Amino acid sequence: MRIIPAIDILNGKCVRLTKGDYNTQKIYNENPLEVAKYFEDNGIQYLHLVDLDGAKSNQIVNHKILYQIATKTNLKIDFGGGLKSRKDLEIAFENGASQVTGGSIAAKNPTEFLSWLNEYGSEKIILGADCINRKIATHGWLETSELDVVEYITNYVSKGISTVICTDIAKDGMLQGTSNELYAAILESTKVNLIASGGVTTVADLEQLKTLGCEGVIIGKAIYEGTITIENLRELC
Repeated sequence: MRIIPAIDILNGKCVRLTKGDYNTQKIYNENPLEVAKYFEDNGIQYLHLVDLDGAKSNQIVNHKILYQIATKTNLKIDFGGGLKSRKDLEIAFENGASQVTGGSIAAKNPTEFLSWLNEYGSEKIILGADCINRKIATHGWLETSELDVVEYITNYVSKGISTVICTDIAKDGMLQGTSNELYAAILESTKVNLIASGGVTTVADLEQLKTLGCEGVIIGKAIYEGTITIENLRELC
């Protein structure tokens, strides 16, 4: 199972939110590149980089930070937040993203999202399936749809998606454990490389997700608050 730390960028700084609420932001570092280098120095190979400014403004905002991290580390970066157009997609790849995650675009404009998938392939395009009460949420989690997350993922897998990041928003940033029942339901319904996100708190959570069959796990606040240490990550990697 791949270990994927998260860096969320808001106003150019490394922050974490609780349940996606922008009013709960906590700044952990003024310099995201410094954080990325720290991860790399401790054996991390992958990074989940989220442009929170972009998610709110419906276009990429923090592509310069993406470029800095991509050119000054060897991390394989999955980039998301604000990808709403072909231009945004091109900006992300031009600035060093190894993969991009389409969230709102996949729910609101599936034709456009599928055109990305057909052009770049499933190795480059990840489906972001963020949900609350199993309903897909969009636009920086500020809007909720009536789309059931399991049906939603199953449908996109049938269209060629191979990797999905699924975040249970109710768990995100709470440090109270992960949505194992939800992930089990997804993996029982369809064959997909599932990356779990939201609520990871302890090494025991990571062991449970691995047992479930998750291909990867995104870890955010647990690292910054120290409930999972960098020593733990070094051992796991």
